[in-house]
Parts: sequence; C-alpha cells; structure tokens
Amino acid sequence: MDNRIKELRKSKKLSQEALANACKVSRQTINAIENNKYDPSLELAFQLAENLEVSVDELFLNKNRGNR
Repeated sequence: MDNRIKELRKSKKLSQEALANACKVSRQTINAIENNKYDPSLELAFQLAENLEVSVDELFLNKNRGNR
C-alpha cells in the first residue's frame, strides 16, 4: 500500500527516529513502512496519522481507488 509518510514526516521536520518514538515502534519499522515493505496495523496507522496530523485516508494512498 502506497503512503505519504516520508513526505509528511519531512514536511514536519521529523526524523524517522522521532516519529518511531512518538508511535512507540522502532525506526526500522518506520523505514519499512515508508519503503512499502511493511503494512502497519490499523492501530499503528491511526498513530501515524495522529502524529502527522492527517487522516488515515490522507496518509495511505490506494492506487486502485478509481477502479471500483
């Protein structure tokens, strides 16, 4: 699932480590999510959205959204 985490994190001048600490996960987890190698749990998705001050919909992009 594509996401805007890296873009939004950088716009808020947050390091991966800072975002990871805020979400109580490892920096490696944030890196893996940003690189589409790991899909976060629903709980973590909400934590990420809250810390980046966006909705979950704004955070994660669904390429197939127009193909319903």
